[in-house]
Amino acid sequence: MTVGMKAVSQLGSPWILVFVGILTMLYTGMRRKHFWDTVLVPIALMGGIILNETLKYAFHRQRPGLQRLVEVSGFSFPSGHSMISFIFYGLMVYLVWVNFPGKILKLAVSALLICVIPAVGISRIYLGVHYPSDVLAGFSAGGFWLVACILGLRGIRYYKADQ
Repeated sequence: MTVGMKAVSQLGSPWILVFVGILTMLYTGMRRKHFWDTVLVPIALMGGIILNETLKYAFHRQRPGLQRLVEVSGFSFPSGHSMISFIFYGLMVYLVWVNFPGKILKLAVSALLICVIPAVGISRIYLGVHYPSDVLAGFSAGGFWLVACILGLRGIRYYKADQ
């Protein structure tokens, strides 16, 4: 079980998601009509990382004193893996719904991506590196930033459509 939880936890690793984000940018960047989708991926990820680090330093919450199954450093609140997972996979769900054809494909891909988000949070608690409140705060802050990014993208699309 621990090996599986470590693997799931890696799905929320900021560095893994930056790599996947670059692949997403390359894919969407090849299609001119998706230019702003391409630009939004790094903005959402980097903005989320900056927001997470800012919140960690504002709260200075120590990690659980339990026996950890992985070694980590830094502050605990909010969970960076949970926050970045919510932002990245949530953004991917949005982009799938905006850009993919076929309702069944959209539902299947979205369901898979949505399942990853809580799995990452649960893995961080299981591994002993976060309290449940860290994970919930990560999801909340990630949701806030995700909505801000999507509203910004929609505003740009609306403005561009008007021209």
